[in-house]
Amino acid sequence: MSATFFWNVDWCQTTPDNADPARAVLQVGWRCTGTQDGYTASVYSTCSLPPADPQNFTPYANLTQDQVLGWCYANGVDQASAERAVQSNIDNQINPPVIQPPLPWND
Repeated sequence: MSATFFWNVDWCQTTPDNADPARAVLQVGWRCTGTQDGYTASVYSTCSLPPADPQNFTPYANLTQDQVLGWCYANGVDQASAERAVQSNIDNQINPPVIQPPLPWND
């Protein structure tokens, strides 16, 4: 079985309101979270975006999370790699590669 993944944009940094274009997204904080059988793990990072294209500009108020995530994927965020890292973390929670048993002399 594998985890169910959820992608979120946690924040965006933009140009100021008086810039041209106003509130163009410059950097995005994203998170990929996975859940499986009661276990949860996530990875978090940022993505810098190239300057906005004035010919293909979406006002900040009209952006969707899917659109911003699409920009992240197109600008260096490896979706599959992030999901593999989350799955590996969950797998290690389910079957820990290292454990810390009680000390035998303390029984």
